[in-house]
Amino acid sequence: MNQDPPEHLTGTQARAGTTPGVARVALFGGLGLVILAFAIIYLIAS
Repeated sequence: MNQDPPEHLTGTQARAGTTPGVARVALFGGLGLVILAFAIIYLIAS
């Protein structure tokens, strides 16, 4: 059995990587597409 005490890591150490902002790009891209879709629907309907 492993008798070592549990290792405590900070959030950055536990993640062990970078956050390139992919989620931010995806959210803003999706928001832009929704706005564009509503604008097209509005122009076609009027």
